[in-house]
Amino acid sequence: MNFPFYIAKRYLLSKSSQNAINIINIVTSVVVVIGALALFIVLSGFAGLKTFSLSFSNDFDPDIKIEAASGKSFHVSAAQLQKLREISQVEAFSQVVEERVVLSLNNKHHIANIKGIDQYFKKVNLVDSILYVGNWVHPDAYQEAVVGIGISNLLGVIAYDYSNLLEIIVPKPGTKSITSSSKNPYEQIKVTTTGIYRINEDLDDKYVFTNLALAQELLEYEVNEITNIEFKLTPEADEALVREQISAIFDTKVLSKNRIELNDALYKMLNTENIAIYLIFTLVLILALFNVVGAIVMMILDKRGNLKTLFSMGTTIKQIKRIFFYQGVIITVVGGLLGIVLGVIVVYMQLQFKLFYITPSLPYPVELQFMNCITVFLTITILGIFASYLASRRISKVFIANS
Repeated sequence: MNFPFYIAKRYLLSKSSQNAINIINIVTSVVVVIGALALFIVLSGFAGLKTFSLSFSNDFDPDIKIEAASGKSFHVSAAQLQKLREISQVEAFSQVVEERVVLSLNNKHHIANIKGIDQYFKKVNLVDSILYVGNWVHPDAYQEAVVGIGISNLLGVIAYDYSNLLEIIVPKPGTKSITSSSKNPYEQIKVTTTGIYRINEDLDDKYVFTNLALAQELLEYEVNEITNIEFKLTPEADEALVREQISAIFDTKVLSKNRIELNDALYKMLNTENIAIYLIFTLVLILALFNVVGAIVMMILDKRGNLKTLFSMGTTIKQIKRIFFYQGVIITVVGGLLGIVLGVIVVYMQLQFKLFYITPSLPYPVELQFMNCITVFLTITILGIFASYLASRRISKVFIANS
């Protein structure tokens, strides 16, 4: 057995003749456990919040979305549509027309995005999970619309209110100014609101869904002219391969984006917050591990007589340093593992029994991730090794000679 490691275990398990040293060792071990526990719970909590935040957009965003590489729209032929259907890893796709419009009702106005969708849109997006009131746009219906609850509150839109139809207004395409023509410079149409959706605060006042043909007519698009196509992939699909196949079909005249790229700002914000939280709690751990340095130094002072004996028996200074280095590493590793185990138990209990709630009906979201266990263990181990190294450097020939 490694001699320094053996002595380190003996020193760690044996009680000191001075009660203060024993108390310091106990407090140090508890601090390490609590530090690891806190870091693991915070990372698990943030992972749950991240998934919870993304769940709303994930229900709405497609796996892949393609749009024109230049301009607002592009044309898609029947042959191209057939080639898209032949991609084995594409479960479904939907043609979409999207543009900024003005919504008007009872002298109230709001700028939003019209989103004209075809009959396959429900296969690509989980629209049933976001529908709050009423029914989704029927594929064969023409003048029907579904709006967000934010738009409903702003304009006073009510589902199936035939006495107050929602008006969609869009400027006519052209190069002349609005005031230069005596004709009406706007295209407008009134629609019946058949449903109200609810996703999140940002999206609830952004979209009005209509039939694809209505949106194309309103924007004066051709029958085969669209702004994007949204795809749902099979569970085992190779995303990179599918994107290459799609680009080949359209001869690189379109740009493809996956779900992360569609929510680039949101993902960056959440990742930045995750890093910031990790660094803050790592700083707390660094401060906590100063207890390890103090405990090792106190142990060195308590064992001064034993160290002189070991040195006289032929133990080198390097080996004596390793004794206390190993002692610090054992404290941090064992404490870190115990903290992670307790953290797993706490997170599991939250998942099973919903112990803590954000609101009376919403339990605090958490996630058990193996990566969080690795992150906490590596963090506390690396910091513990550094702290143990600093403390063990206190030992020297002069120190032992004066013992």
